[in-house]
Amino acid sequence: MADPKTVLEQASVVAVVGMSTDPDKPSNHIPAQLRDHGFRIIPVHPEAGEILGERAYPRLAGVPEPVDVVEVFRPSEEAPGIAREAVAIGAKALWLQLGITSPEARQIAEEAGLDYVEDHCMGVERRRFGIEKP
Repeated sequence: MADPKTVLEQASVVAVVGMSTDPDKPSNHIPAQLRDHGFRIIPVHPEAGEILGERAYPRLAGVPEPVDVVEVFRPSEEAPGIAREAVAIGAKALWLQLGITSPEARQIAEEAGLDYVEDHCMGVERRRFGIEKP
């Protein structure tokens, strides 16, 4: 498993799988916080056209730019499939949010050379290490 601090320091573009349109949910306000601290956020949601003023994509495969980290706000059982998609788009890291773990997703990501973090909140870790993007 990769060091959360290193993953955050090396990342600029974060594709958020399972990003919510509801501002009261962590899957909306955590990405909003990351955006407010300089990260480029790309929402991945099967039905939303736009979230937080950013165009949303139904699948990772549709994201038209390079992605540093795929942040996952979906149940653990979906993580292996998302890991395969992250590998397919050439992401550099896969990050499963707090409460989400998957040995299979970890194996897929690490065998493909992706950094892997699980069961950590990206927002909490960003705050803890004081990481800001220009």
